[in-house]
Amino acid sequence: MEARSIFPALDRQIYGKPLIYFDNAATAQRPQAVLDLQQRLCVEACGNIHRAIHRLSAEATDAYEAGREAVRRFINAPARENVVFTSGTTASINLVATCFCERFLGAGDRILVSEAEHHSNLVPWQLACGRQGASLEVLPVDEAGELSVEELDRRLAAAEGRIKLVAVTHISNVLGIVNPVRELVAVAHRYGVPVLVDGAQGIIHETVDVQALDCDFYAFSGHKVYAPTGIGVLYGKTRWLDEMPPFMGGGEMIDTVSFEKTTYAPLPLKYEAGTQNFVAAACFAPALETARALMDDPVLQENLLAMRDFLLAELGRIEGMRIYGCPRDPQRKIPLISFTVAGAFPADLAQILDKMGIAVRSGHVCAEPLLRRFGQTSVVRASLAPYNTLAECESFVAALRRAVNMLR
Repeated sequence: MEARSIFPALDRQIYGKPLIYFDNAATAQRPQAVLDLQQRLCVEACGNIHRAIHRLSAEATDAYEAGREAVRRFINAPARENVVFTSGTTASINLVATCFCERFLGAGDRILVSEAEHHSNLVPWQLACGRQGASLEVLPVDEAGELSVEELDRRLAAAEGRIKLVAVTHISNVLGIVNPVRELVAVAHRYGVPVLVDGAQGIIHETVDVQALDCDFYAFSGHKVYAPTGIGVLYGKTRWLDEMPPFMGGGEMIDTVSFEKTTYAPLPLKYEAGTQNFVAAACFAPALETARALMDDPVLQENLLAMRDFLLAELGRIEGMRIYGCPRDPQRKIPLISFTVAGAFPADLAQILDKMGIAVRSGHVCAEPLLRRFGQTSVVRASLAPYNTLAECESFVAALRRAVNMLR
């Protein structure tokens, strides 16, 4: 398929230059089909969902639930009841960190996270441990940025039942390495330990089948996968969602309410208190249809790998370049490259590149502990999508060389 033509934002000029958008790991651009549905729902079906019997409310509810069914199919969840809408990956993880830990975590217990985690899969567990008198344990990455399944096995064995949950990223937003999540889940389950997978990057770069992964929770955001911001998903196994208490109280998460006692709505509404972002949720349908078409197109996928290989090779030729996340199997590297260049501060590089029309990320990229492990406080990150081109990669390398020379 012709990818670029369906994303209107890619036609922009930045400082008189064609936009080269290499910050897809932060937020992907939206296709025309998503923009059209947003507009139509805001104009024609602006009514609250699940509440009224009038036509606008019914249409909004139908669109909202169609978005849920699209998510269910995309991740192969066993039922719609396993798909909870939240405001994003961060909210999904906080929901589990609050509700699971309130029910299952006690003083002296532990939560295990990896060293490669985004702050959103670290800070919520720290807060939960603080509330419950528990502690955090960290599974390290090696110099290549990889996690060890054997080390997880060793730590679970040594913990003697005190580790109550493992939280691990599918793909690090810094290292761009596809972690062996299926193997990590299998090891954890041998010890009876549930696993939450942060799928913010995994949802767009891997074919996610939650039943095959056998993970207990999978969290991701709509804006990483061509949907609007402000919407996310928590997939959870029925066992855990049934046993955990609600995250918030309010409208729509109730069955009956009295001053003496409240009973809760069935899944997934138990975790969807208040007025939901129904427009953004409905947009999962065209967004995921777009994502599937792009992921299933062999030409586009081959082009992504070609761009990855080109950038790794060309960046490696720049003096003082250091790239973070170099797995032993290069096929486990997605087209996401974080790097530093000796003598050039990352923010300065990013600012110069912006003036050349190129959007990249710089800073600690919400992973300060991981950067400290590699002796850094800031990196530049270039992250690609199927709508990027090899010509853009060539322009990026040339611009980066110019920026480096300007700063040295």
